[in-house]
Amino acid sequence: MAYQPKTKVSAASVPDFIAKAPKEEIRRDRATLVKMMKRVTGAPARMWGPSIVGFGTYHYVYASGAGGDWPLVGFSPRRQDLTVYVMAGFERYPALVKKLGKVRTSKACLYLKSLADVDLAVLEELIAESVAHMRTLYPAKKKAAVKRSVRK
Repeated sequence: MAYQPKTKVSAASVPDFIAKAPKEEIRRDRATLVKMMKRVTGAPARMWGPSIVGFGTYHYVYASGAGGDWPLVGFSPRRQDLTVYVMAGFERYPALVKKLGKVRTSKACLYLKSLADVDLAVLEELIAESVAHMRTLYPAKKKAAVKRSVRK
């Protein structure tokens, strides 16, 4: 059986997801990230599974040949932290991470308690740098022209 990623684009509503947040500050943070990420990517917000809001896509392929699609950037409110997915990782951006504020990082995840804890201009710059890098690594495939035979 072919590999099938568990997390895929869903038909769930991003505005409904934002509205379901239990506190006004959390709703405001989600809405702010949606505006920022949409501005940076030029792509609409889409739900990936039940709890990830993603923007744009890139297609990855593992050495095994299995692959899938994933957002260029996204976020998910988790139990402990608000997680921002910066797919290019952080090794390329140590100065930006240092200027962000109160955050923790892992390979491609930025963990923060609230957007009030970070410099939003720096966060937007980090997201923009990451998206630009991902677009160079994974250029969008152009759809092949469809050849049609014309009957006379």
